[in-house]
Amino acid sequence: MAEHYYTKKPKSRIIPNKFTAVLRGNELVFNTSSGVFSIKKIDRGTEVLIEYCIMEDGWDMLDLACGYGPVGIALAKKFDINVVMTDINQRAVSLAKKNCIENDLKEIKIVSGDAYDKINSKFDTILLNPPQTAGKQVCIRMIEEAPEYLKKGGILQLVARHNKGGKSLSKIMENVFGNVRDIAKKSGYRIYVSDN
Repeated sequence: MAEHYYTKKPKSRIIPNKFTAVLRGNELVFNTSSGVFSIKKIDRGTEVLIEYCIMEDGWDMLDLACGYGPVGIALAKKFDINVVMTDINQRAVSLAKKNCIENDLKEIKIVSGDAYDKINSKFDTILLNPPQTAGKQVCIRMIEEAPEYLKKGGILQLVARHNKGGKSLSKIMENVFGNVRDIAKKSGYRIYVSDN
């Protein structure tokens, strides 16, 4: 059985890859590898999250389960924001660091940790493409702990396929925050938003 990418130290042999993608109007370069999520191109869910999320200049943003960094990098290129990225996967974290340098975004802070383990500040928004292959409990924990890391009035933005887990995750968001709404529907994916 193949290991899923929400693993601290992937054991698969490193097979590097590199591609460019236009996200929010900017052409960006991404180094990827075996053992991380979506190595050949930006997956559709991540693309929907990047293109349609709510973001404002001056915001503090957490890219939770960042992978090799497309969400944080694309949004930091488009907006004047402070970005923190975190992932449990050490291979993904090292790629995210490399991709920040490659895309001339040296001010992004990247930490290696399980969900919020290494996070000690509050944010205007948390963006999440939940690692559903890691299991529902991992995703639920990310939603349940989010209010603790959001400023008053901050928002959790989560992307998922509505008919493949998204509907139940949105219900958990509603239970945790007392509210949830859709802000985008594209290719079967929805961005669900809850206000803190």
